Order: sequence, then structure tokens, then C-alpha cells
Amino acid sequence: MAIQRMDNVGIVVEDLAATVAFFIELGMELEGEAQIEGPWADQSVGLAGIRCDIAMMRVPNGPGRLELARYHTPAAIPADPQSPPPNTLGLHRVMFAVDDIADVIARLRPHGAELLGEVARFQDSYLLCYLRGPGGIIVALAQEIG
Repeated sequence: MAIQRMDNVGIVVEDLAATVAFFIELGMELEGEAQIEGPWADQSVGLAGIRCDIAMMRVPNGPGRLELARYHTPAAIPADPQSPPPNTLGLHRVMFAVDDIADVIARLRPHGAELLGEVARFQDSYLLCYLRGPGGIIVALAQEIG
């Protein structure tokens, strides 16, 4: 049996509206929103009494999607440390290919984005950077050059 596709990446957030606005500014589209609760949710996730709001974000004209979730019950557990560095074990970033890295950084700064380092050149292939967005989410950007 083979995998059919990767459907989405899930990210638990504290402020759903701010995080949706951040990813819309990045260029994603809001596909839909829903409230998730009930026995099926509890069974599939392995938590009791789940009630959360989700927003499904999609890459325009592409297969990539993010599911942003804000838990009401049980309450979300903060990461330790609050803003883990990029070498922390586990999922720590989502990377996007962009047309103009400087423009994207400038548009995301009013939404709380902060560069973790600086924009770096990888050979004659890419400009790359990591930035931290709402709730400590690390977003990597790559601009093809040459």
C-alpha cells in the first residue's frame, strides 16, 4: 500500500485570527474554518473533551495546506522553551518558496515576524531565511536565484 498524498501539516496556535492573518499576508488562502468536537475527535486525537476551532489554509494553485488549530478544551500546553531554537527535536518549521524574499519579510513584519538570523545566499541557487511568526511558529523562506 502506498501513500496517496500528504494532506496537511497541523499547527496548534494561541491566537487563530492573528495566525490566519499572518499566513494570508504570506500569500496563502483561507480554505475554510470549523469547530471540531465530539467522540470522533476525542478518539482520533487521543484527548478527552476536545473542542477546538480550526482554519484550513492552502497554497494558491498548489497542493500544500496548513491546518491551524486553537484548542479551547483541553487547553493547549505551552512549548518549553517558549520560543525553541531551530535545532529543537520535532516539527519546527514550514518552508515556502517565494518570488521576492525581501518583499515577503517586509509584509510579514507588521504581523510580528522576526528574522532569526539574516537572509543568506546558498551558492548561486537560493536566498534563504528563517523567521518567527505568531505563537513562535518558524517559517522558512526560499527564493530561487540565478
